[in-house]
Amino acid sequence: MEGDDLLGPADQTARSVDRPTATYKRRRRKLSAKRQAELDDWLGRWGLPPSGPPLDLTRVFGRDADVYLDVGFGHGESTIDLARRLPDADVIGVEVHDPGVVTVLDAIVHNPLPNARVVHGDILDFLDRLPAASLTGVCVFFPDPWPKVRQRHRRLVKADVVAVLTDLLRDGGEFHLASDIADYAAEMMAVCDAAPGLRGGIVDRPAWRPLTRFERRGLNDGRRVTDLRYRRR
Repeated sequence: MEGDDLLGPADQTARSVDRPTATYKRRRRKLSAKRQAELDDWLGRWGLPPSGPPLDLTRVFGRDADVYLDVGFGHGESTIDLARRLPDADVIGVEVHDPGVVTVLDAIVHNPLPNARVVHGDILDFLDRLPAASLTGVCVFFPDPWPKVRQRHRRLVKADVVAVLTDLLRDGGEFHLASDIADYAAEMMAVCDAAPGLRGGIVDRPAWRPLTRFERRGLNDGRRVTDLRYRRR
């Protein structure tokens, strides 16, 4: 999948986020030999390496279309749904855990979903590969809550990441977040409210947003889900 024909200008300014600790927990689950072979093959065809030079998204997808970024898609419901629901747009899903990555790649191959690509790695590494003002929408659904007070510096949605994601959105582009952890939802709202160029806040749960396993688990435990939607202005 990777090649010089997918790259953007070499002198594009990088917008790095440097965190001393990871924003995710590594979950180990060994794939079967067959599934591992499929993962390796499919990533070669439909994957985008998390690190490398800036990308030309028109060349990546072979067309000029709206591009959505789905950050930390977990088991893959949101990325698959976006790609199905928006066939005239392109979707990049980012996830570190093997099972969800395989699920999305399987859907790309067998559904098929030619308008989707997968990044198997850390979103903080991949941010540098995206051109400024190149995204129509960014989704961050149920990011790792790091519930203990001493862990909260690891949370993904902080001012540094929101600043970069805002920079990557086109004018009028949408930033959609959701969490079932009350204090994290409040923190995300405070960060986004303070971000220059973003306007929005709490919204009703959109009917189109798929019910993920993480959301279902939270609802079963009696937690309330908060949806936040912002636009770049």
